[in-house]
Order: sequence, then C-alpha cells, then structure tokens
Amino acid sequence: MKSRLDWSAYRDAGMGDAYADIPKIGGDFAKAVAFCINSKLCQSEQHKGVMCPSYRATGNPHLSPGGRVKLLKSVLNSEQVRWDHPDLASAMESCVSCKGCRRECEAELDMALIKVEYQAQRILREGLSLRARLFGHLPLLLHRWPWLGRLITLRNRTPWLARLAEFWLGIDARARLPEPVARPDASNRAEQAGFDPEASRDVVLLIDSFSRYYQPDIVGAATAVLEAAGCRVLRADPLPEAAEPDRPLCCGRTYLSQGMVAEAHREARRTLQALLPHVAAGRTIIGLEPACLLALRDEWKALDLGEGVAALAAQTVLLEEFLAREQLPRPLAFKPPAVPLLVHGHCHQKAAGAMKSLRKVLKLVPGLQFEFIEASCCGMAGSFGFEAEHAQMARTMAEQALLPRLRQHPEAMVLSNGYSCRSQIQAGADRQSVHLAQWLRDHLADPCG
Repeated sequence: MKSRLDWSAYRDAGMGDAYADIPKIGGDFAKAVAFCINSKLCQSEQHKGVMCPSYRATGNPHLSPGGRVKLLKSVLNSEQVRWDHPDLASAMESCVSCKGCRRECEAELDMALIKVEYQAQRILREGLSLRARLFGHLPLLLHRWPWLGRLITLRNRTPWLARLAEFWLGIDARARLPEPVARPDASNRAEQAGFDPEASRDVVLLIDSFSRYYQPDIVGAATAVLEAAGCRVLRADPLPEAAEPDRPLCCGRTYLSQGMVAEAHREARRTLQALLPHVAAGRTIIGLEPACLLALRDEWKALDLGEGVAALAAQTVLLEEFLAREQLPRPLAFKPPAVPLLVHGHCHQKAAGAMKSLRKVLKLVPGLQFEFIEASCCGMAGSFGFEAEHAQMARTMAEQALLPRLRQHPEAMVLSNGYSCRSQIQAGADRQSVHLAQWLRDHLADPCG
C-alpha cells in the first residue's frame, strides 16, 4: 500500500522489539498501528479520562483502540488488504477521533491519525460519498455559496426535508443542523476595531471556520480580551499572491475528518504560507477552536508540509494557553461573577494538556466558583453526531456524564470552547454555552469603575 499521510516519524518504531508484531503490509503506517501494547487500559471501566468514548458507550471491545488495532493487524497481514471488511469498517467508523488514546495510552497510540489514513485508503478504492463531500467541503461551500445557510434553515424547519436528507445523505433527521450567520465577513470585522496605539505586543488571531461562519461574536470577544491585556490584534489573512486571496484561511480540519488528505494538504499549505511571515516576525498565533488550532500542532506534521510546520507549532497557542503562560503587557482585571460556572473541555484540549491553562485563567477571576465536568467525549465530534448510523451512539456518549451533570446544576452557566461540544449541549440539554473568550469579555472589570 502507498500511505496518504507521512508516517516517517515511526520509521524506527519496533526496532529490536521482539513483541512489536508489526504487520507485513503498510510500512511505517503498520509500525504506527503496532504501537499498541495491548494493555487494555482503553477498555477499563474505572478509567476517568477521555478514552475511549465508543467503547464506553457500547462495551464492545472491538470499538476500542486496542480492538481496532487487532482488526487492522489482521487486515494488513492478509493476502489481500480489505479496507472495507465489515468488522474493520464498523470499528473505525465508530472512532470519534478524540485523541484520548494519544494522551492516555501508555504507548501514545494515535488512533485519530490512523483513522484518517484508513478513510483515505477507502476513498482511493471506493470513492467519496456525497455526505463526506458536503461535510469536508463545508467551509469552502459556505464561502462560495452563502445562500446554503438558508437551505440548512429550511431543512431544520421542514420535517419532510429532514427525512429526505436522511434517506439521501444519511444525515440524522432528528438532528438540528447548525445554521450559519447571514453575513460572516461583516460580523468578523470586530477583530479589526479597537486599535490601541499604546499596545506593546502584536499577536495574530487565527479565525477558524466555525467561529467565522457560525459564532463570529467569539472573534470580537477574543479581540476585546486581548486588547484589554495590552495586545494589538492582527488578523491572519491569505497572502495577496495566494490562490483565491479573498477566501479565508482554513486549517483543513473538516477535510481530515473525512479522510480527504489531498484537500487538507492544500488548505494547510495555503494557511502555512500566510502564517510563516508572522512566525518569522516572532508573533504568537492564537486560536479559538481547539480542533482547528491543534491541527496545526499535530496533524499537520503528517501532511509533509516542510520544516516550517515545526516553527509554526512552537508559536501557536490556544487563547487560554496564551493568557495563562505569557507575560501580558497589562494584567487582566475581572468583576465577580453572579453565577457559578460548569466547564466542559473539548477532547483535543484535554489531549493537548490545555485544561491546566484554562483552570489557571479561571482562577484569576475573584469569587468565581467553577467545576470541570468529569466526562469523556460529548459525542458530537464534528459530523459524527449528525450521521444517521452514529447519532444514537453520540447521544449515549453525551448521556454518560455530561448531560446528567448539566441537569444537576440548572443555575450554572456553561463554558465550552469546542463548537461541536456547544452544539451537543444545546441539542441534548437545551442549554446555551459560551466560549471562554465570551465569558471573559463579559466579566472584564470596567477600567473606569
């Protein structure tokens, strides 16, 4: 097989290890699969981390990282590699790419990235479904054809259209699809306003597609917080000489989630070229959506983008990481909150260790009572919760810990930095949740007060 991702980081894996059991087909990719040491931590009932949402929801060992590894090894050791083997397909498609195994497994098995390669191999042999095309190309489609937002709204309000979409595309008829804002570009101008000539530090705000097209208020909120901290906020835009210079930057996350590696590479290359001048100037790149920002620090390493990826990763942080770790030009001051706060962490935040930074930032707020909800994946996981064949499993994941905890505290405000998480909280608990940037902005102390 010819791998679609760059697995050279595993080239020396298993050297001298008699128990590595590396499959005979797959090269460095097979070595990445064989990283599993069969400790079965991913199948532990007492484990309190993220791993493994699909196993927790079903109790099926085949739907755990270790179970998937066994199936992959079997396929890669067969005379003819069958990526469409029913058992393997069921196991891999149930993976929500939470990256829990990357952080919590002793071997740091990267099942999320392995799933991308699996999907890419199936696409090579079977082609791409219309549903995968729609979800993968979503940022591009919303830019080129903004009227699609009205079609989504019509689908949400018309039951027979929702049923037709389930029959034709496999999108769960019971799910309410997120509706994009009417004028995303106008809404995103907030980050250009409020220039402070006395600001002593330039930072670059990378606007992800979810904030841009669905909740642009988050961009304005992040800008307000950063400016209050004494930063001048610059906007990450395409280079003038780039293809489609008027089209916003994109990390390629939606493409990666569907196994569309070539398209993800194209978007990542375009964004990397736009960000490298800022990296060379020593500016910090700040992101808001964990799944998107952390793609730059993780998945991009497997896209064969060159040496610039490492330099970019070293200067790329989430908003909470920046506020917690950096020496701010001006210390932030907050007013005491009126209600307690429940915090649900995005799986990728947890995998990157960013929850410690979030806790540190919240401790800056006087009188704040907050609780981190001990839960695995919310279940939405990008498009996973909208897929008809996975929607019930997604709801089961949410009901295991997240939604019951929210119901126990109806008086609390809910904070979650992941767009998918906020969508699941809205769908499952009928509760609005906010991004950290919005919550901090709303609790900034009046400098004149």
